[in-house]
Amino acid sequence: MLDRLDLLVIGECVADIVRLPGAADQVHPGGSPANVAYGLARLGRSATLLTQLGPDDNGRLIRDHLATVGVEVRTDGATAPTPSAAVTLDGAGRATYTFAITWTLDPVSLDRPPHHVHTGSIAAVMEPGNATVLGAVESLRAGATVSYDPNVRPELMGDHDAAVRKVERCVALSDVVKASDEDLKWLYPGQEPEQVAEQWLATGPAVVLVTRGGDGALAVLPGGHVTVDALPTDVVDTVGAGDAFMSGTLHALASHGLLGAGGREWLRSLDRDTVTDVLRHAAASAAVTVARAGAKPPDEAELKEALTRL
Repeated sequence: MLDRLDLLVIGECVADIVRLPGAADQVHPGGSPANVAYGLARLGRSATLLTQLGPDDNGRLIRDHLATVGVEVRTDGATAPTPSAAVTLDGAGRATYTFAITWTLDPVSLDRPPHHVHTGSIAAVMEPGNATVLGAVESLRAGATVSYDPNVRPELMGDHDAAVRKVERCVALSDVVKASDEDLKWLYPGQEPEQVAEQWLATGPAVVLVTRGGDGALAVLPGGHVTVDALPTDVVDTVGAGDAFMSGTLHALASHGLLGAGGREWLRSLDRDTVTDVLRHAAASAAVTVARAGAKPPDEAELKEALTRL
């Protein structure tokens, strides 16, 4: 491991059942928070995932997948089937999802307090488990920095206005927020993503990151905007791209000493060079992932090689 910076990810695991025209279904370990934990471990970070996994084939597949890179998995002992998502890819590799998921997370005690907490996606909005997620974030943030990625799944968000309120509560608890332009357009129809990011910034975060697919990424912070281009690559599929961007972001922030309660003050005075470096790492991580099938983020060597092409 690079250090003993303990990173806790709270959220769902999902078995992604990928369907391509004329091909047999393929099952890949997935779920946005699980992908982030996996990506952090691939990059040499100490990652723990607090989640739910069923005692079924999909649960064993995901647990084994996480174990291969050293992610510590903690569960609440629930025995519901492991969540699944049918992922249909179009000719350009863009993914659409149909979910079969429950989220009933109960509180789980931790062996040690984390330095950083990441959450998002289904886990932060789906009842009743989202109450446990928010309670954990609120109780841990005094000693840890917090990041959040809404990773919007419209089919699971419920009432739109209620979903927006839940997302905004998570944003206000966070130091670092990442969202795609598609997330923001669903949450706030008719508003430009940059405008929404600025509104979110005013509610508490130190920085809001917006991914824009092939158009690169944007960081909004009190001193202005910073942008980076996407890394040119042949896209196989986009499954896990945003999660790889998130794990790349956290890896870079940790490398700059910006995670943990002691890093919170420094996060709020980020300079443009540091933000640019973080965005470059995140964009390179996403580029490696979209160039191969499934949510397979880079290891340290692959990330370094990709950075040479930015």
